[in-house]
Amino acid sequence: MNFKSGFISIVGRPNVGKSTLLNNILGEKMVIISSKPQTTRNVIRCVHTTDSAQMIFLDTPGIHKPKNKLGDFMVDGAIKTFKEVDVVLFLTDDPGKPGPGDEFILKAIKEINAPKILVINKVDIMKKEEILQKIDIMQEYSFFDEIVPLSALKGDNVDRLLELIEKHLPEGPQYFPEDTITEQPEKVIVAELIREKALQCLEDEVPHGIAVEIMSMKNRKKSEIIDIEATIYTEKKSHKGIIIGKGGAMLKRIGSRARLDIERLLGTQVNLQLWVKIKEDWRDKDFDLRSFGYSPNKKG
Repeated sequence: MNFKSGFISIVGRPNVGKSTLLNNILGEKMVIISSKPQTTRNVIRCVHTTDSAQMIFLDTPGIHKPKNKLGDFMVDGAIKTFKEVDVVLFLTDDPGKPGPGDEFILKAIKEINAPKILVINKVDIMKKEEILQKIDIMQEYSFFDEIVPLSALKGDNVDRLLELIEKHLPEGPQYFPEDTITEQPEKVIVAELIREKALQCLEDEVPHGIAVEIMSMKNRKKSEIIDIEATIYTEKKSHKGIIIGKGGAMLKRIGSRARLDIERLLGTQVNLQLWVKIKEDWRDKDFDLRSFGYSPNKKG
């Protein structure tokens, strides 16, 4: 049996479960999750290797109408992946007809010369009639090679999706060692875990205006403890107060939750120190976007 390999783009509107699906496939938490839309900002490459195939997944930001340069970068990064992959997964979670956001993506992927799989996510919270109705509605989009209803949260039918992805992958080499899960540097993952906890803890108007930078990450001498210093940047002075909270309570809450996930990731004790600083309108400034790894000219 010949080995298969290739790149798979996961696309869809914000908050349809792309990152949840990828974490389920990997069996580890590599991509941050939040109930708030536009959680993923960069295109993130993660690797799933079996005896017969290696799948390199590109988790993309949710495609939405941009409101600033960061939004432009996110949407541009997602759309660029369409031209670089061997299989496209389009996720939807709405039992009704596709809305304007879905229609925009469907129009774009129709022109891609690669197999396309429609993934109907969150079937665990849909009625059977709604699932069948959605499948019937999507039949008119005849460019899909497969339709897979599943629950990314519970893992239902994810194995079937992986079988179909492998079916459509070309024969190819093993690009990464079999124990590779992501090519993201540890510092990037740690920063994202901190941002995830901020997204989960903070009020709706704050999270999209924050960025996290790891200032230092060092092994303590004669100890297995890793000391991490990180700065949470926000655009407004009023938001800084919300992030810190009364007596520092909110910042401690974010830090303690992040520390637990970071320790699981690194497999050791972590001493996490967080600071909060203001960087006004960073989402619309090229220099700040580049410094946080969101360069408009960055390939990915």
